[in-house]
Amino acid sequence: MTDSVIDLGELRHGPDPRPLPRPPRAHDRPLRCALVVLLALVTLAAAAVPPSRRAPVTLSATPGSDVMVDGDLLLIMEPINTATRQTRLAAYRLPGGEPVWQVPLSTEARYWGMTLLAGMLLATGYEIGPEGRDTLTVALDRATGEYRWQQPGTVSKLTDGNLLLRTGGETEPSTVRAVDPCCGTVRWQLPPTTAEISIRDTGYGVDRLVFNQSNGQVEVRDATTGAPLARAEMRPPTGAPLGIDLIDDLLLAVDRGSGTINAYGLDRLDRRWTRRSGPIDFALDCGPVVCLRTAGNELQALDPATGDVRWRSDRWLWGWPYEGRLMANISGFGPMEQYIVLDALTGRQVADLGRWELYQLGAGGRLVGIRRHPDGGVLVGELNIGAGKVRILDVLPDATGECQAITGYLVCSVGASGSYQLWKLPD
Repeated sequence: MTDSVIDLGELRHGPDPRPLPRPPRAHDRPLRCALVVLLALVTLAAAAVPPSRRAPVTLSATPGSDVMVDGDLLLIMEPINTATRQTRLAAYRLPGGEPVWQVPLSTEARYWGMTLLAGMLLATGYEIGPEGRDTLTVALDRATGEYRWQQPGTVSKLTDGNLLLRTGGETEPSTVRAVDPCCGTVRWQLPPTTAEISIRDTGYGVDRLVFNQSNGQVEVRDATTGAPLARAEMRPPTGAPLGIDLIDDLLLAVDRGSGTINAYGLDRLDRRWTRRSGPIDFALDCGPVVCLRTAGNELQALDPATGDVRWRSDRWLWGWPYEGRLMANISGFGPMEQYIVLDALTGRQVADLGRWELYQLGAGGRLVGIRRHPDGGVLVGELNIGAGKVRILDVLPDATGECQAITGYLVCSVGASGSYQLWKLPD
């Protein structure tokens, strides 16, 4: 068959603009790719992939752009003029890569992320203006690429289907407002504030906002209406900065000076318990327990109702709740890490899943890992935390690593040519 070449510029290479802790890599993380994007169907060797498996799309590109898969669309956002910061968005139909639409973004900016919601494709980036660098979100129609609206700020989905836009932070006052995704109409907005803002994301969207003022005043608001729910004075006796962590229905106020934690009910700020744990780096949601990562490199699991320590260990670096259990990794860094399964309530190890470079397909979704195959290529496995087992999905004989999981697909480099292939993961 004849290959079709689609010149899309370069795919982005670089760190995420908003770095997160080291849970599995998210599905929308940018690809590490090489110079032009070439979309063509190719045939794998018969021994490598079952005959019924659809051939992968091949991409050949250099660092520079974002790639996302949504249903039957492959969406690519790429800079077309770095000097003027002009960017182009293009959509291609899978599995063959036929062009659907292609549009320039109307505002010059350094774009770094895409979000899909309510039929809209939302592109977010940094706009350089006379007063410095500001964040910006542009909304396009997913089906046609038609421009809809643009607003300053980074975007999050709310539980009622609207969008939360936030600007500022760090040295600039922050603004918060909710808008309708269809047309950018403002539903509610708050005056600028110097408070640190935390959000609670339920997995279905953001439903709570917490404002932490430097004077110790803490306020909780309903994110869908902007209405205040509770206020309290939480200034630590030491005068040290107050850290706020949101774990399920708890607000943890951490005195960074003494290491004292006060737990409050999120909606009423009623005090639940107090515990002094020493210097703390951060708190994690570990399902039936609250995990603390201490400055002494210890992972502690607290009873969320009382604050009592259920177990502690210096063997595990992080913890993630899945299917009633806890997945943890053995202390260490690097793309290949050893993952184990724990009983969340006791800390007892119940399974060893082996060493994987791990990717997560959506919040709370499938966990897919890769590792080198001794005969070449990469082995692809799905980690089942509830069962404590790994299901082998495939061996990709042409892949050399540098993979990314994107909404039901896996993209990996395929040799020294700078090519990448997009494989559809089996159900």
